[in-house]
Amino acid sequence: MGSASYRPTIKDLPADIRPRERLLNEGAEVLSEIEILAILLGTGYRQVTALDLASSVMSRFKDLRQLLGASVEELREIKGIGPAKVCQIKAAMELAKRIARYSDQPRPVIRKPDDAAALVMEEMRHFDREHFRAILLNTKNQVIDTDNVSVGTLNSSMVHPRELFRNAIKKGAASVILLHNHPSGDPTPSKEDKDITRRVMEVGSIIGIEVMDHIIIGDNRFISLKAQGLI
Repeated sequence: MGSASYRPTIKDLPADIRPRERLLNEGAEVLSEIEILAILLGTGYRQVTALDLASSVMSRFKDLRQLLGASVEELREIKGIGPAKVCQIKAAMELAKRIARYSDQPRPVIRKPDDAAALVMEEMRHFDREHFRAILLNTKNQVIDTDNVSVGTLNSSMVHPRELFRNAIKKGAASVILLHNHPSGDPTPSKEDKDITRRVMEVGSIIGIEVMDHIIIGDNRFISLKAQGLI
């Protein structure tokens, strides 16, 4: 096999710094986030180890919260992350989300726009492109889930009602709160934001899932279209 096709693995590293051996000998809790991600990835590419590749991923997304919200397209932009590794990362993130839902803590209840904004502010205010999400609520306004609907460009997000309501229907949501961020930091709603809200509300009324609000996240501030009288 030629050197051009050689792909280094964690086994090629010195034994005392191999994440798998450290996990077995010292426990998973001693590992850094990069080491845990390296174990998930397994291999790198060419002369790049799995640890190097994991470091590149974490450098791109800064922390696990941002990695949790990463789209397939964003992950594929990282050199060395192909379809198989995208699936490994997304599957691990989904497991983390599902485990979190088994917590003994009661489900958050949304009583006002501030409650909804607080759930996502620290994560979404740092995104460098528009992310569109939906908080799914039951009949008691308790949070069932927060659904990642789409990721747009630097200044726009593409939202199709069928994608937005697919999970809402599957998870039995009684209502939804729309959320998206403005990377500029200014949460002032655009004409497109208002048009999207109206379109989604029309579909929601047809299928019986109420759109309670649309909240736009800026830099540590937000605007509720309902509070503004736009819903």
